[in-house]
Amino acid sequence: MSQTLFSWDLFKKAPIIGIVRNLAVEDVIQILPIYRNAGLTTIEITMNTAGAEDLIRYAVAQEQTGLNIGAGTVCTEPELERALAAGAQFIVTPILNENVIRTCVARDIPIFPGAFTPSEIYKAWSLGASMVKVFPAASLGPSYLKEVKGPLNQIKLVPTGGVSLANMTDFLKAGADGLGIGGQLFDSKLIQQKNWDGLQQHFRQFVNQLTTRST
Repeated sequence: MSQTLFSWDLFKKAPIIGIVRNLAVEDVIQILPIYRNAGLTTIEITMNTAGAEDLIRYAVAQEQTGLNIGAGTVCTEPELERALAAGAQFIVTPILNENVIRTCVARDIPIFPGAFTPSEIYKAWSLGASMVKVFPAASLGPSYLKEVKGPLNQIKLVPTGGVSLANMTDFLKAGADGLGIGGQLFDSKLIQQKNWDGLQQHFRQFVNQLTTRST
């Protein structure tokens, strides 16, 4: 279990959770400092990525003072235990697993469980979720988030799935407390080309777009 706690101050500086899925280990090692230098602060390595636990350990050892390092696609309690043993500072799930949520709450580990309907979202929050991942968010778009936030304005929501540079401002204006972004953030073409300068500029576009969230 990580000795460094999740930093909400870091997250609030750039409330984007970058989702690393199925990237090569050597590419992730290159990407981590670029991600941090671009102004991003929170990154999730999915447990169904090859070498996920080793990547989490490496990331925590190298970047724990500048990045929040979490584990994603955590669906079961055994996966949760492996993620925490690797040092994950927060947990993200695509589904609503009550036991996973309760375990994280008991251990003071921020947990962002996946939910979609208002009932699922409220249940996740009532179980102690730090924020609720609205997934898949693109299916109904920012208007759905705004509708849910009407009666459930106390719940912190993180739309995930289909969030991009083009629509992230709309999600933020609809009331999103954070954004989960995967393939749109980790541009596969730039990574394949090893265009690290281009990737850093790409990351910075997302950071710059965050400045519109309060306008």
